[in-house]
Amino acid sequence: MAKIAVLLEDLFEDSEFLKPFEAFKEKGHDVVVIGTKIKTVTGMKKYTKVEIEKEIKDVKEKDFDALFIPGGYSPDKLRIYDEVLAFVKDFMKEEKPVFAICHGSQILISADVLKNRKVTGWKSIKQDLINAKATFIDDKVVVDKNLISSRMPDDLPYFIEECLKKLNEL
Repeated sequence: MAKIAVLLEDLFEDSEFLKPFEAFKEKGHDVVVIGTKIKTVTGMKKYTKVEIEKEIKDVKEKDFDALFIPGGYSPDKLRIYDEVLAFVKDFMKEEKPVFAICHGSQILISADVLKNRKVTGWKSIKQDLINAKATFIDDKVVVDKNLISSRMPDDLPYFIEECLKKLNEL
């Protein structure tokens, strides 16, 4: 089974974290929640509490098989940290699976890894994705090699299905 890193900070979109997290765990994958500090972070709508298990300074891409970035305000808070951007860049460079939903792609924008990639995300970041030289596709889920992206909570069933398919290929 795969070992999946999840980047998380306060004000994450509850369902965009919980539903894939639970689906990954249900299939036997090891999911590790990573943040900037060991603490409890809180979801933005249902106030879900999640414990950060590892600090970004203590992890490396080589320790994981895939990366998952839920949306909400969490990605915007995380993308200011050089360690987070380096972590994401390494996953993209090694062509390991990267799963981003809604505002999750904001970290990919800041990591400057979207040039010539097909991607989707929440409509408010469409222009940001285009400015990052990505091809924006307004669809439930977009698969471009190792990168799987989705727009919003309504797309979660399609997003989860594609993520699980990609994990089965490992």
